[in-house]
Amino acid sequence: MAPIKIILKKNELAKIKTLTKKGLEDVRVVKRALILKSRHMGISTEDIVELLDVDSKTVSNTLNNFLEFGFDISVYDAPRTGRPIEINDREKANIVAMVCSNPPDGYARWTIDLIAEESVKRGHVETISKGKIQVVLQEHELKPWREKMWCVPTLDAEYIERMEDVLKVYEKNYDSNFPVVCIDEKPVALIGDKHERTPLAAGKIAKKDYEYSRNGSANVFCAVEPLAGNFYNKVTERRTRIDFAKFLNSIEKKYSAAEKIILVMDNLNIHSEKSLVEHYGEEKGCLIWSRFEVHHTPKHASWLNQAEIAIGMFSRQCLGDGRVGSIEKLKEMTSHWNKSANRKNKIIAWNFNRKKAREKFNYNPSSGKI
Repeated sequence: MAPIKIILKKNELAKIKTLTKKGLEDVRVVKRALILKSRHMGISTEDIVELLDVDSKTVSNTLNNFLEFGFDISVYDAPRTGRPIEINDREKANIVAMVCSNPPDGYARWTIDLIAEESVKRGHVETISKGKIQVVLQEHELKPWREKMWCVPTLDAEYIERMEDVLKVYEKNYDSNFPVVCIDEKPVALIGDKHERTPLAAGKIAKKDYEYSRNGSANVFCAVEPLAGNFYNKVTERRTRIDFAKFLNSIEKKYSAAEKIILVMDNLNIHSEKSLVEHYGEEKGCLIWSRFEVHHTPKHASWLNQAEIAIGMFSRQCLGDGRVGSIEKLKEMTSHWNKSANRKNKIIAWNFNRKKAREKFNYNPSSGKI
């Protein structure tokens, strides 16, 4: 469920400051006030529970009461004017169905305010608060402000064959003589700050200027050995056949003690033996290529490449907001991240197997029927 967001007004923050200094208030009142202030500051429910020594239900009730009835009632348990408005299952179903459809023209997505407005406008309810809308969304695990990109594949015989081949590789137990390595690439825009940032300080948020400079782009080759938690990222100016050949050669050297390197990658045109032959010559190029057992993912199936997970980790943890001003800085950051990630040896837990694939996509590999 999405965490409940609380934004307190200045006078409400002032009230909290006053009542926590009095020393005469009921401890329950003080804790409710501090729960609201903590969430206003972005502190998670788990941390609030630990910091204030309250249970999660108290936190949830306080936050929901604030959204539904306001500050005084949620903190002091002031008497409520009349019975709170309830909505029945039919009204909930209508709201859920509406949220699962496209938002009105002129809006890119549903927001809490828009849902409340449209629920009344379309006659689903006579009136409804933003707090009640949030409760409905939480009950049905709906997050209309989030979306994922998904490319629906053409599930033909070739797609199934390659998917099963890759999943079969992932089902093997770890073997250092036959390490499974997944590789992919990530383009990185080199974007620098035009003005110096204001660092984070006690009670102050770190700031960056909206102006930035575009300094070209770079490429990052990403490799991961999922079952060993080994990560290897290499920054290059471009993504050419020569760059790929050099990267693959470095992978071969890294696993020189292995009997065979099991390689999973997509069908990019540079991902071929030809790249190594063009750069190293036929004899050495073919020799390097022979060290790999290559498995290609199907077209439009990047989700099958565990290197995508590694790229996601690298992007979030290393690149952050994406402002890296130069290729030199990118190389420095990437080197530090590689060392840090490899010290932790965090393995990737891949649970999607051929059995689940057959159930998910409803096909029979033995008959070839979909």
